[in-house]
Amino acid sequence: MVRAAVAESNSPKKSKVTINSIKETSTPCSSSTTSSTLNEDNSEESKYFKVGDYVDVKDYTYGSWFISKLIKIKKDSCAVNKPNDPKSPVENDGLVYVAEILRCPEEPPIEVQLQEIRPHAFDILPFEKLKTNDRVLMNYNVDYPQERGYWYDVLVKEIKTNRRGRDVIGDVSVGLDNAVLKNCHLMFLDDIYIVKPYQLLSERTPEDDKIIQTEPAVMRAAALYCIKCKDNLNKSCKECGCRVCGGKDNEDKQLMCDECNHPYHMECLTPPLKEMPRDDWYCPSCKNDENEIVKAGEKLKVSKKKTPESMSTSKRDWGKGMACVGRTKKCNIVPSNHFGPIPGVEVGTTWLFRVQVSEAGIHRPPVGGIHGRDNQGAFSIVLSGGYEDDVDNGDEFLYTGSGGRDLSGNKRTALQSCDQELTRYNRALALNCNAKIDSEKGATAVDWKKGKPVRVVRNYKLCKHSKYAPDLGNRYDGLYKVIKYYPETGISGFTVWRFVLRRDDPTPAPWTAQGKKRIAQLGLKLIYPENYIPAVTNDTKSKLPGSKRKRTLQDADIEDNEQCKNNDPKRNSSEREVADNPEKKSKICYELEKEAETLITADVANTKYWEDCKEYLEKGKKAFLDRVEEMFSCICCQEIVFEPITTECSHNICKGCLRRSFNADVFQCPSCRAELGKSYPMNVNVKLAKTLLFLFPGYNLDR
Repeated sequence: MVRAAVAESNSPKKSKVTINSIKETSTPCSSSTTSSTLNEDNSEESKYFKVGDYVDVKDYTYGSWFISKLIKIKKDSCAVNKPNDPKSPVENDGLVYVAEILRCPEEPPIEVQLQEIRPHAFDILPFEKLKTNDRVLMNYNVDYPQERGYWYDVLVKEIKTNRRGRDVIGDVSVGLDNAVLKNCHLMFLDDIYIVKPYQLLSERTPEDDKIIQTEPAVMRAAALYCIKCKDNLNKSCKECGCRVCGGKDNEDKQLMCDECNHPYHMECLTPPLKEMPRDDWYCPSCKNDENEIVKAGEKLKVSKKKTPESMSTSKRDWGKGMACVGRTKKCNIVPSNHFGPIPGVEVGTTWLFRVQVSEAGIHRPPVGGIHGRDNQGAFSIVLSGGYEDDVDNGDEFLYTGSGGRDLSGNKRTALQSCDQELTRYNRALALNCNAKIDSEKGATAVDWKKGKPVRVVRNYKLCKHSKYAPDLGNRYDGLYKVIKYYPETGISGFTVWRFVLRRDDPTPAPWTAQGKKRIAQLGLKLIYPENYIPAVTNDTKSKLPGSKRKRTLQDADIEDNEQCKNNDPKRNSSEREVADNPEKKSKICYELEKEAETLITADVANTKYWEDCKEYLEKGKKAFLDRVEEMFSCICCQEIVFEPITTECSHNICKGCLRRSFNADVFQCPSCRAELGKSYPMNVNVKLAKTLLFLFPGYNLDR
């Protein structure tokens, strides 16, 4: 129970946990204990080593190399030797080498065979002389790659030197079986040691013998016992010291919890302990409360931790869970930094919740109003009436930038409390303007149509201020471009950045007669989430006031939007016109463009798949593109195939995915496991690649 001492900084071991006994963890060949071995007078002769040599030994517990001193050589009494490693330059010679690890006096000697022992590596290789395919000894931490770890053999794969610094990528051999961790980033590039080759005793010179028989003056840096305090004994730390006071003194009066293995001073406990417990001891965090234990025949006891008084009393409406819900799907058709329309999403498409807009890729942030990067531009924005300075005129609107509000406490919105600056998302939106950036006075576009497009989504909450907002949900209204931007004193009295955006989309706007006709022809309706059951809207007014049923988010949406519907006679008349005309309700089939038809016809290898996709043309463009995405998805990365390779078994795989499969010595089709052969030519199906790029423009970016 007494806590073990913190390891010294020069100790090669991370902790004072002893290696298991030789009988249990050493070679299965050892049949006698170490103590009896050390009492023997004579050692066996080896071709490569002799007693007193300082060597590198691969430890059984950590699977890494430690500097050790050879103290005994004996015959292997086991009838069956350990299998030889084919990558090792030597074979096991039927001897057992007994060595003790330096600077670890509490560790028992370790017994290894010839392949787990080699000359001590003490020569440092300068980074400038490091080459690809070199096998060197480097420091690596398997659990925390950014921290110091143990010493492993590394096969250098790639060396990078740029203005950010130096980087080495290699394959790390870990454990006795030399399991390979591929493509690891090595951090400590000033400590690269040359692996010494095996040298016969007959070839040793007196100088070599003197070096290998002399204890190293400087030990290799080892892993830290405590990452937080960096093994500083004079610094209080609750990770490696007492969990109450952080002290590392009086180790004989420290208790180790039998559950979490954390140390506690006996005098720091409440109440303090005067004697060492004889049985198992658990800290206050791990101990079970005896008052909450339900014994046989007793009823469930009321816990103070779960009383109604201790529960949250927040009255904030979180949208019945939909305001904070996570995405269940992700748009992989185009990258997140894509400018322009999303293939398959028509203008006028409406989703009930913001998270669905994010899943469709139109506006990725589930809460923020601007999606962009201050070094690239803005990709999409949402109009929801959150800023009092916004003015919406349909084809052109005045948009207020973000910032200048205190949103602490997980607030969604607040009053303007300080000036806005042209930074972050405001700067991103300014970059879409075809003019030189000016963070003081703003700028006006020289040719506004040459600016970067912005996808615009209008939220139903905007209907209180604008007649162009949807009745319910979030509607995609097409592409807009920034005409100008400038700072101005807003209604709140603080400086805000104003952006003027004008519509530049060939598709008619959803609020126009042509737009409504097109929406009816395409059959676009409000899209609900999967497995979502809409609230019953019949007799809503009569049920809510006098009933016990809780008010749903759908009820709130209906009440908020009824006023907008009733106060807009033009909207009602146009809706009745569409409803009364059956021709406007009829759906039109999606007709492929001539170029798309030509590309599809040219892809003879996938004729069967394209015929299947064409059956969905009568259901509309979105259904057709969804089917294409499903049919031509790579089975490895689950995305649309990039640089597609059409195999003889008629399956389409990404070239990069197939190459990774071959690097893993798997020369089969990832889809049906048909044998491809090691020398299979990876020829890209250019015709299929052009077709997919035409149907999904931009999907190849960041691939």
